[in-house]
Amino acid sequence: MTLLRDHDLATAFDHAARTYDRLTAVNPGYRTDLRRSARRLRLPGGGAGLHLLDLGCGTGASTRALLEAAPRARITAVDASAGMLRRALAKPWPRNVRFLHLAAEDLAPGRAGDPYDAVFAAYLFRNVTDPDAVLTAVRALLRPGGRLAVHEYCLGGSAFHRALWNAVCRAVVIPAGTLTGDRDLYRHLWRSVLAFDSAPAFAARLARAGFDGVRALPVAGWQTGVVHTFLAGSGRPGGPEEGR
Repeated sequence: MTLLRDHDLATAFDHAARTYDRLTAVNPGYRTDLRRSARRLRLPGGGAGLHLLDLGCGTGASTRALLEAAPRARITAVDASAGMLRRALAKPWPRNVRFLHLAAEDLAPGRAGDPYDAVFAAYLFRNVTDPDAVLTAVRALLRPGGRLAVHEYCLGGSAFHRALWNAVCRAVVIPAGTLTGDRDLYRHLWRSVLAFDSAPAFAARLARAGFDGVRALPVAGWQTGVVHTFLAGSGRPGGPEEGR
């Protein structure tokens, strides 16, 4: 199967948006792990005075996680899928959160209210055509000392992790997506993880893009070795503190 990219992927997410929250809710730890990754940014003072970017916000689960970690921050959340954004906007949000229809590939200074003190990107990088270009753009949008947290399906590199991912997708993910009429999207999810970087490879990619203090941290539960939090600094003074 050819992976979905760009317009085709955004269109697939538009269609899947109506059932996306229900499907992710049956994944044990989905929201808990997002909250843990957002907390690992260790934003001081509840985020007071900070401007944060939620890159690839989907229906807002990652935005909610970021808001809980930094309730006093100003948060800009962006996504390429208009359908996913409509679902996000239908939820209650405080005045310090705003949403923009913008693809990660279109990030450029001035387009989304930069600069940012921190960027949170959940389940994004394996879906972009050129992850290196997006990482370069993200680094340019961060203030000196800015922080990046990437929450992503990146296999740990062992045969067991690959076998676990294949088994979960064949038994649960693809059948569930088929029932909702979104089989192609959930087959893309399966294949995109297999085709993307392992956790060590993505950490190395971050370092090549100029980020410093790069760390790859596992999540808990069944997704250990399947999902990781990657923490990094902007490559200028004031990188991130140790995560937990």
